[in-house]
Amino acid sequence: MKAIRRFTVRTVLPEPLRPLGELAQNLRWSWHQETRELFRGVDPEGWAATQGDPVRLLGSVSKERLTALAGDRRFLRRLSTAAEDLADYLSNPRWYQDQSDLPAAVAYFSPEFGVTSALPQYSGGLGILAGDHLKAASDLGVPLIGVGLLYRHGYFRQSLSREGWQQEQYPVLDPNSLPMAPLCDAEGEPVRISLTLTGGRLLAARIWKAQVGRVPLLLLDSDVEANQPAERDVTDRLYGGGSEHRLLQEILLGIGGVRAVRAYCRITGHPEPEVFHTNEGHAGFLGLERIRELSLEGLDFDAALEAVRAGTVFTTHTPVPAGIDRFDRDLVARHLGEGGALPGVDVGRVLELGRETYPGGDPHLFNMAVMGLRLAQRANGVSTLHGAVSREMFAGLWPGFDPDDVPITSITNGVHAPTWVAPEVQQLVARHVGAQHTEDALTVGGAERWRDVSKIPDGALWELRRTLREQLVEDVRRRLRDSWRQRGAGEAELGWTDSVLDPDVLTVGFARRVPSYKRLTLMLRDPDRLRELLLHPERPIQIVVAGKAHPADDSGKRLVQELVRFTDDPRVRHRIVFLPDYDMRMARLLYPGCDVWLNNPLRPLEACGTSGMKAALNGCLNLSVLDGWWDEWFDGDNGWAIPTAEGVADEDRRDAVEAAALYDLLEDQVAPCFYDQGGRGLPQRWIEMVRHTLATLGPKVLAGRMVRDYVTGLYAPAARSHRAVRGAAAAELAEWKGRVRWEWPQVSVDHVETSSVEENGAAELGATLTLRAQVALSGLDPLDVDVQLLSGRVDASDRLVDPAVVSLKPTGRTDTAGRHHYEGPLTLDRTGAFGYTVRVLPAHPLLATPAELGLVAVPAEAGGLTAGVLR
Repeated sequence: MKAIRRFTVRTVLPEPLRPLGELAQNLRWSWHQETRELFRGVDPEGWAATQGDPVRLLGSVSKERLTALAGDRRFLRRLSTAAEDLADYLSNPRWYQDQSDLPAAVAYFSPEFGVTSALPQYSGGLGILAGDHLKAASDLGVPLIGVGLLYRHGYFRQSLSREGWQQEQYPVLDPNSLPMAPLCDAEGEPVRISLTLTGGRLLAARIWKAQVGRVPLLLLDSDVEANQPAERDVTDRLYGGGSEHRLLQEILLGIGGVRAVRAYCRITGHPEPEVFHTNEGHAGFLGLERIRELSLEGLDFDAALEAVRAGTVFTTHTPVPAGIDRFDRDLVARHLGEGGALPGVDVGRVLELGRETYPGGDPHLFNMAVMGLRLAQRANGVSTLHGAVSREMFAGLWPGFDPDDVPITSITNGVHAPTWVAPEVQQLVARHVGAQHTEDALTVGGAERWRDVSKIPDGALWELRRTLREQLVEDVRRRLRDSWRQRGAGEAELGWTDSVLDPDVLTVGFARRVPSYKRLTLMLRDPDRLRELLLHPERPIQIVVAGKAHPADDSGKRLVQELVRFTDDPRVRHRIVFLPDYDMRMARLLYPGCDVWLNNPLRPLEACGTSGMKAALNGCLNLSVLDGWWDEWFDGDNGWAIPTAEGVADEDRRDAVEAAALYDLLEDQVAPCFYDQGGRGLPQRWIEMVRHTLATLGPKVLAGRMVRDYVTGLYAPAARSHRAVRGAAAAELAEWKGRVRWEWPQVSVDHVETSSVEENGAAELGATLTLRAQVALSGLDPLDVDVQLLSGRVDASDRLVDPAVVSLKPTGRTDTAGRHHYEGPLTLDRTGAFGYTVRVLPAHPLLATPAELGLVAVPAEAGGLTAGVLR
């Protein structure tokens, strides 16, 4: 008979062991090896059975074992040391506390967080990145508050049918068995927030708090008795349900998330956030809730919008429009309008924030990324290349600007080294460079610390690589046997799994989500060629593949099935495997155990690709298309770049060309480098590349570096803007913007001229001309604008390439037409085709960038220029 209700009964620990409960409830254990070893010592078999989850471990350990541990002085000393270490970690000043003029607090919103597999609230790279962001913020002492949703079924567990078709299971998660606790008020009552939905319905949510080191992570859970069945299911699954279900999730995350932050700060005394960081567009409604809050303080919509924008950071992670959430405008209006979740806020103004006003945009859709950009004064992509792609993709929101001038910067992602670097790697480095130096290198970074890996002997480094490979082989064999049992195979059929993979064979890894652009099956383009590589008599390779297709993506599932069917072939199944249910537990052995990490997306559709970073930190070499972070940091000695055929319009032909290049690299460069062991029995060139990878990529790919970049480049400026744009200042800025927008259609550059070449001699390198411009400003003051001279090299179509920008000075003269006169020097600082132009931009000290308003005035192309291009 099935139970009607499920709950977890927690163990009551003996008094001497109470610190174990505190250690289990702080997720620092997920990246702190000494704490993990302490829990392993509680019950080694139970630790393995619970897959390294301290909360489940403590719930299963016997009373007799707990009694024995409570009297074990040696264990109690270890426990006391671990508890003191955590207390020091939580209270002592860290990097952030040594800085000045930084935000009092930052709220970081994301639809998913991959902190640990014991808290399965992630689907892929976005969530893992968010989890690493929180951990690095904790290590650095950044006063961050994480905000997300608690999904009762998580994402999904993946298995395979006998035919290799992906199947999904959604196990129910009991929040009481997870490493978190309900947020309670001073009376000990669980805190709830609520939103009004159309039709008089209510959407209530409980707030759970997971402690990620120093960082609280607030997770909203709609499965509460106060809700009707439909509302209880709002947080049922990550990325599940239809459009309206997804919209309600995002309303709860954004609007409810702000209310949860306010409740947390009120109860705990935590400083209120000065900066709100929106990790992708899913949480974009948070800006609307903050506008509603400010409207209650007396600000009108425009002033509240300026105040909100000043303290908001928006990060986009998608390089393709199809990756953006877009909702029917009427659906959004219904849920946010009269009687909806935002009482007192003009829904018409809200709809304008998400309207696709650019060419090709759909006027009937509400675009979450567009709203995110309009609600944030600062925005960024997640690699240098992705920043450029994002500026191109969203350029229509800034008409008249070249993509290079679109105000979207980039901060390249990083990964949390203490989470992803294998303990064996950390121990080897610590033995040769010192334990404290190793900890500093993994958290704070510093190139000098990473250069110390040169002290590790070649033999020790190579033996480490074999040890990690051997651990992966053992794990693969166990997982493969379990997978085949799930597919219906009997024990008598599975003897072959004991000899799958070889710890001495070059091992290639490929693991990620399975959208089509990541090209899971590119390696199968020429099956015969791949078999030859796998079965080469002297230089074989072996490949470990993992990945999940979205449950609604049948094309992705077909790719998985195609690969699984190839791996089922008895001729090659000992050399290539597909492992279902890719998650953080699998990844922690997969990244270190591979010699080569393969990444072959369609360039430039990979925003960053952090899996290759995690592999690199373990001495794995990357073999990748020059996309995402690899485009930025590949140097020829830290791996290999797969040539691309971006000029080939036919996708099938492009795949064939790039697959052939991949095969050639594996056969002619990668495998020979691995197997050429010379007279010393060591692959000298390979070891040099591993050492170079650790020394040069180590300090770059860290989440600590990434978070420091966010703090100094985005959070600190946003906090300063937040302080400056409040109350009357917000109203004044809104009024100024409204006046500028009203007058701008009459702003023009009417005439531009330079002193003639004859006056100054020949147009030679280094010559300086005087440039003069006449500008009509309508009702604007010269202080409202910046008149700029852009000059430099021009291409064949006379477009300026990477121009120098100089502000022209007003002469104080106006002509009879009321035009203002500006002038400045034009220096001919390069040879060849040289050009210039003049533009007018709005100027105000509270703008983050002159392009912020999307307004620009330039000369008419057909006239008004003298000596416009010098050749």
